[in-house]
Amino acid sequence: MSAAPTLGMHGAREQGLAASTGWRAGVDTLDRWLGRLTELPAAGLVLADIVVLLAGVVSRYVFHSPLVWSDELAGIMFLWMSMLGAVVALRRGEHMRMTAFVAKASPDTRAFLDVLALAASLAFLLLVAHPAFEYASEEAIVVTPALEISNAWRASALPVGVGLMVLVSLLRLLRVSTAGRTLAALVLVGVLCGAFWWMAPMLVPLGKLNLLIFFGGVVGACVFAGVPIAFSFALATFGFLALTTKTPMLVLVGRMDEGMSHLILLAVPLFVFLGLLIEMTGMAKAMVQFLASLLGHVRGGLSYVLIGGMYLVSGISGSKAADMAAIAPVLFPEMKKRGARPGDLVALLSTTGAQTETIPPSIVLITIGSVTGVSIAALFTGGLVPGLVLGVALCTVVWWRYRHEDLSGVERASGRAIGKAFVYALPAVALPFVIRAAVVEGVATATEVSTIGIAYSVLAGLLLYRQFDVKRLLPMLIETAALSGAIIFIIGAATGMAWGLTQSGFAHDLAAAMEAMPGGKAGFIAVSVVAFLVLGSVLEGIPAIVLFGPLMFPIARAVGVHEVHYAMVVVLAMGLGLFAPPFGVGYYAACAIGKVDPVEGIRPIWGYLVALMVGLVLVAAVPWFSTGFLGK
Repeated sequence: MSAAPTLGMHGAREQGLAASTGWRAGVDTLDRWLGRLTELPAAGLVLADIVVLLAGVVSRYVFHSPLVWSDELAGIMFLWMSMLGAVVALRRGEHMRMTAFVAKASPDTRAFLDVLALAASLAFLLLVAHPAFEYASEEAIVVTPALEISNAWRASALPVGVGLMVLVSLLRLLRVSTAGRTLAALVLVGVLCGAFWWMAPMLVPLGKLNLLIFFGGVVGACVFAGVPIAFSFALATFGFLALTTKTPMLVLVGRMDEGMSHLILLAVPLFVFLGLLIEMTGMAKAMVQFLASLLGHVRGGLSYVLIGGMYLVSGISGSKAADMAAIAPVLFPEMKKRGARPGDLVALLSTTGAQTETIPPSIVLITIGSVTGVSIAALFTGGLVPGLVLGVALCTVVWWRYRHEDLSGVERASGRAIGKAFVYALPAVALPFVIRAAVVEGVATATEVSTIGIAYSVLAGLLLYRQFDVKRLLPMLIETAALSGAIIFIIGAATGMAWGLTQSGFAHDLAAAMEAMPGGKAGFIAVSVVAFLVLGSVLEGIPAIVLFGPLMFPIARAVGVHEVHYAMVVVLAMGLGLFAPPFGVGYYAACAIGKVDPVEGIRPIWGYLVALMVGLVLVAAVPWFSTGFLGK
């Protein structure tokens, strides 16, 4: 008699398990289709932008007949690519976030925080969905000047992107966690949002204290809890404007649109794709092999090659992780054969990432030019020597550490071998210098020269290096869209936040406080170094510079600091913070690329960090390093 209920219960359990499996399979299928729906158009838009911009360059410089509509069409496609790329990045979990504290939590806590980050992102997307639709509707009456079409074709990217991100967030919540954990995260976020809404009448009389509550407390709590940085900024800004001001929320959407639509930012996806091309076609490997033939027989020679290789390829990809991934696999195996410790290798790899932050064509420099109005050509000119100063500082540490290296088993490359390696690498070595020279000399804009670099790399890969895997093009285009979308969405969120800070009067108060500081220019630069060291470790370079660049650069000009010099100081300070453990996420990216336990690199990295700090102080104290080649 007891067997029947047991069988019934067992059958019910199997039926429930089958239903659950079928439900999960349905969610997975929907997720895959959504991936195709977003990834393929995003990749197509990257390719279309490249083609349109390259056509504009050829038409202007070859046929002397500019296409008046090319920039406008590229701008429309760029916003769509950025929003779809942000969707792809959210689906892949690739939006920038600070994980230093999350990674140290217990597995259960970490899993809950990951779900909480998704729930917080979903909360902002739901809150901004209607204002985004309202903003696109109002833009419908605006007619674009060149194509003479409704601006709704461009602005519709915002509500469509937000809607797709809502769907992606819901699917990820269903796929990556248990029902109980998901419900707990959603309830917690809902309760917190409800509590802030209920407290609105009490917040308004607090005045500027709300800046500390929202832009200090809310942003800090979100960032340290692992909420993507873009959504942390956006949530705090939405809450501040909605609960303490009478600003319509479509104004926030408009500011985000403005931040994401700067034409100069078109260079971001193009340089990202160019960096991937350089790796795929073997150009990066050719550069490194030439340097290795030249210096491989010297004590610490391969470490010098690592520093030089990063100097050559840095900044082109838009991702320090991509730069490091192009160099490390070529050098690390041989360096390990010579007895180098894995911890020392990853420490040097990480600090070369910080050293090369100012090397053009750096995406951070392009972003500074976009948000502050500083000349891109001047920034590209000013960035070379500061990077060299820090490189020399790192080389000094390498010389000291490897001065007793045993090279008895290392053969010196013959002059013939060096010459052969140089000829083979020349097309690759020339590309970074051609790109920098073209922008610096005013021959082409950063956007134009990136398309020329892409065409050059394709031809070099096909005709010279004979390494061009067509099957990799689609994944590379999708990766470009995802990384660019994550970067541009951060810029949009940070632009909205910076606007909110400015409207609150914070910018004026900050300027007054900084101008009144003792020490004049030196005091201002010293405080800026400390501030951007901290910001770099928490926010990374791009969101930090978009948020604080418009506030700090006018103050720098007011106290007499050259804007290019100031840009180099803050970029290097942020780079140092980005790659310094225990908070710097760049350090952990280097460990992942080098496949080294982060603990192994902690001790050896401090010597390199001290060298970088000395170099940073030299750059800050001697403006000539940044401005000596700018001319009058």
